Amino acid sequence: MTPDLNVLANLGIMVLSGIFMGRLMKHLRLPNVTGYLIAGLLLGPYFLPALGIPFSVLSESFINNMTVIPEVALGFIAFSIGNEFKRSYFRQVGTAPVIIACLESLFAVVFVAGMMILTGYSVPFSLVLGSIAAATAPASTIMVINQYRARGPVTKTLLSVVALDDAIALVLFSVCMAAAQSIKGGAANLAWAIFRPVLEIFGALALGILLGILMLIPMRRFHKHGNRLALVCGFVFLGIGLADRFGLSSLMLCMGMGAAVANLSREANSILDVAESITAPIYILFFVASGAGLQVKMIGKIGVIGIIYIVFRFLGKWFGSWLGGRIGHAGRNVSHYLGPCLLPQAGVAIGLTLVAGNVVPKYAAQIRAVVLAGTLVYELAGPALTKMSLVRAGEIRSS
Repeated sequence: MTPDLNVLANLGIMVLSGIFMGRLMKHLRLPNVTGYLIAGLLLGPYFLPALGIPFSVLSESFINNMTVIPEVALGFIAFSIGNEFKRSYFRQVGTAPVIIACLESLFAVVFVAGMMILTGYSVPFSLVLGSIAAATAPASTIMVINQYRARGPVTKTLLSVVALDDAIALVLFSVCMAAAQSIKGGAANLAWAIFRPVLEIFGALALGILLGILMLIPMRRFHKHGNRLALVCGFVFLGIGLADRFGLSSLMLCMGMGAAVANLSREANSILDVAESITAPIYILFFVASGAGLQVKMIGKIGVIGIIYIVFRFLGKWFGSWLGGRIGHAGRNVSHYLGPCLLPQAGVAIGLTLVAGNVVPKYAAQIRAVVLAGTLVYELAGPALTKMSLVRAGEIRSS
């Protein structure tokens, strides 16, 4: 049974339940996003009926029709990630964190996708799921660092790596998506299958940078918060729409827009603050909808895929950070103890499941179930592994 509520009533219930459940998770020292997902599970059409309770607040058709919210949420997430791409930041942190972030993200994708292909799954499906493995959620890691006042080279490198991680993950995800689409669609030749992802990524970045530059022109004339908020929303919406129209990655486009603003404007932080003032309810709706859309019966069927994803993502992150630390001359402790600190995964990865589902719709429910199950494991085990690694590195001296 589902109550006959209109769209606005459903949206209101989603936001309110999300924010209250997020606060409850905060008291349990878990990320807010965990609360949003649980709120979605309780409201959605799959969880309570699976327990034998014939009731749900949100209908299946309502969840399936919420297409605009995920697109907008991911656009703003990518815009904020792009703001981290500042030239001054790269000069400050040096090359080691950049090398580590690139390799740990890359090997997470390679390990997961490679093992799936070896196990017999199709290449497009393997690339799609493997590409999501690159993303890391910084919130849990930063919470441990702050709680135990960790200090030292591992901690310093870790903070830089997690700041770069999601941006690199978006690049790898976009490459894998374009490659999967080329293979799935039967690209005319190998050269085009390789060239198409590059063309789509650089096209999206170029258009995003252009829109970012255009955004800054009226931004100089408008100084009130409301006017600037309207400009940011207008350009992000326009960017998402143009990306869809021309078959480009909206994630890369919005990231390029954010990077242009970060590097070309002295007011970049102010503009980002303006954007973040509207994103809270959008993010809550997005993650509550993600939880509501989880088909609980699929969790029991993830089997081999779930084990591959959870285990080989961890191994890929660990090996990549070790290799990156060696190549970047980051020191023995960084090479040995950084990997386990990169386990948590939440927000961006969950968002990417929705994009991935459009590329391989046959596996959409399975991808979401695997990533959300992985998120649960990583968010529970991640903070403990981070603390253990930092203790062994000698950077947490009291607990």
